[in-house]
Amino acid sequence: MTISSELPIVECVARARIPTTTGGPDIFLHLYKNNKDDKEHLAVVFGEDIRSKSLFKTRKNDTQQDRMIRGAYVGKLYPGRESADVDDKQKLQLQFDSETGALVYDANTTWNPENNTLVRIHSECYTGENVWSARCDCGEQFDRAGHLMAIDREPETNIIGGNGHGVIVYLRQEGRGIGLAEKLKAYNLQDLGADTVQANLLLKHPADARDFSIGKSILIDLNIKNARLLTNNPDKIEQANYPPLLNCVERVPMIPINWLNSNNGIKSKEIDGYLRTKMEKMGHLLSKPLNLHTAETVNTLI
Repeated sequence: MTISSELPIVECVARARIPTTTGGPDIFLHLYKNNKDDKEHLAVVFGEDIRSKSLFKTRKNDTQQDRMIRGAYVGKLYPGRESADVDDKQKLQLQFDSETGALVYDANTTWNPENNTLVRIHSECYTGENVWSARCDCGEQFDRAGHLMAIDREPETNIIGGNGHGVIVYLRQEGRGIGLAEKLKAYNLQDLGADTVQANLLLKHPADARDFSIGKSILIDLNIKNARLLTNNPDKIEQANYPPLLNCVERVPMIPINWLNSNNGIKSKEIDGYLRTKMEKMGHLLSKPLNLHTAETVNTLI
């Protein structure tokens, strides 16, 4: 895993309300650009009152229409609305610093940055999220994070949810950072007998080439100061800290659904091997044994 020493500069360029198919709370999808790569990273935000500092800051020649179109508004849009900064129906109004144009924190309109906020830093996984792959639990983790942010508490685990507040930072770093083409090659190596770490190394890639520094910058831009981080990855815990601007105050475990209920979740020999490798070779903080090996011979496959 790559750890960047400099904090990337990010800017939220657009935000829009997304009604969900589950019937849960609306989410607000934020699209970010940055000074480190040319990818469009995202933040899936539960809670209209979690606000991007870069999106909401007033700009030269900014009109209220401009602000509504890019998503820098309070409350909810409706036909005929004229002001982004005032929602007359909900009696909400934003306040700004007269000199800098920065959004001023107001408890009536804006999520308190001191709150402990449920957060997931998630890397793109086309196969797990879009083509029903049972090789990994990425899609399941994405869905589970959203579920936990929407609810008050999960009865099966007693995990305290976000009760309608939370942030999933969605980073475009497919295949632990090696890209989709190389990931598919790695899948073929796995079918030839390699585990996920061996496959990356055989393709001359790091075991994990991801960099979560952009995710850190996005959380800071969203004014999240205290994060309850949904992860089993100890490296993410380290990277979710940037005191005093960002602090990981709690790790919330991402327990595979099949471990909670054997009738649900992903069932495959591939997922067992995937989770076993995470535990044995990457130090992930999972507690259920999966016939763990004390040593493993690395086969020469190519």
